[in-house]
Amino acid sequence: MGKFVVKPTAKGFRFNLKAGNGEIIATSQIYASLRTCKAGVESVRRNAIKANLEDQTVEDYAKAKHPKFEVYVDKAGEYRFRLKASNGENICASEGYKAKTSCLNGIESVRKNAPEADVVVEEKAD
Repeated sequence: MGKFVVKPTAKGFRFNLKAGNGEIIATSQIYASLRTCKAGVESVRRNAIKANLEDQTVEDYAKAKHPKFEVYVDKAGEYRFRLKASNGENICASEGYKAKTSCLNGIESVRKNAPEADVVVEEKAD
């Protein structure tokens, strides 16, 4: 089973959603406080299950309603996804993937792991 690992940073707090094998699936923005970071975790839990998929890598893609996972290609030519909440705010994003299939598998891993993932708060920054 996956887990959310919450860590302090120089400017606040951030979480990583990790799969059962310890691989990072998605990373959050930096939040000002532990409380708001934990609220971000809860937002991922709520939105990941019902999020639509918007594949921005295809021509004339259909805009999906929020909440949604957006799949896109970054400047380095790698596939990435970001999860946006019902209000359109970014909740978390992935690292780059060489293959689109791997990126889509990452989304499925978020859907699978986030709802039941434990939350672990670490006291030391990276």
